[in-house]
Amino acid sequence: MTLQNEIAWVTDSTASLSDEFIKNNHIYVVPLSIIFGEESYLEGVDITAEDFYPKLAASKVLPKTSQPAIGEFVELYKKLKEQYKHAIAIHASSALTGTYQSSVAASSMVEFKVDVIDSKIGSYPLGLMIKKGVELQKAGKTYEEIVSYLRTLPEKANLYMAPGSLEQLHKGGRLSTTQVIIGSLIKLKLIVRFEDGKVVLFDKIRTEKKVKERLFQIFDEASTHISDASVIHGNVGELAEEWRQELQQRYPNISFSTTIFSPVPGTHTGQGTIGLAWIND
Repeated sequence: MTLQNEIAWVTDSTASLSDEFIKNNHIYVVPLSIIFGEESYLEGVDITAEDFYPKLAASKVLPKTSQPAIGEFVELYKKLKEQYKHAIAIHASSALTGTYQSSVAASSMVEFKVDVIDSKIGSYPLGLMIKKGVELQKAGKTYEEIVSYLRTLPEKANLYMAPGSLEQLHKGGRLSTTQVIIGSLIKLKLIVRFEDGKVVLFDKIRTEKKVKERLFQIFDEASTHISDASVIHGNVGELAEEWRQELQQRYPNISFSTTIFSPVPGTHTGQGTIGLAWIND
């Protein structure tokens, strides 16, 4: 068994990894679902983020999201057990989806050695955790060293954003009624962040322009501990790219990208969401 074949990497579709990266690095992605009325779509398989946002805008009802069935993980782990020595699975926050729990349960049913990690976040930081793990594997680190390093990352992962839709965050159970009412009444822009796996209110901002200033300020305070970061967005690619370029000029030593929120988180945060995400070194 070669070093490459020693570890299978498992994650879910909210990680927003590129097809090329997935194909080249023994990565297996279990998709979550988006349900518009009677129609169900597998994220990243039947519907892309680019297709999703126009559909969301045109839909009269808010779509629902659902985690993969435990059977999908059981099938995957049975297959991987025949090809790999072990697997490392990193999933979106267990406080927001049951995907992590299904993955844990399936691995014990199949009796395959899988270390399942709750990223306590999603989107870009989740994908970055997988990338960092793959880098360590290529550098020749042992399975145990890789797992123990990856287990330190959830506490260092950050995602701050101004949601495009407070209503959607609330309907999806991600924000309290009081927070939404306050925000809507005063036409405030809210900045939310991930804290211990949950989405919590971080700050209330008066204007659109101030949102950018505040997010950049938060980033600046953390910037000495960052080597990679991304401007995450809900289908506002041009604005995200403007932010990326500005940040890249300010911080030439940090590598910046833009990441579109995949359909599942996009359902809860809405079109027009923008924010910054990174993992502290």
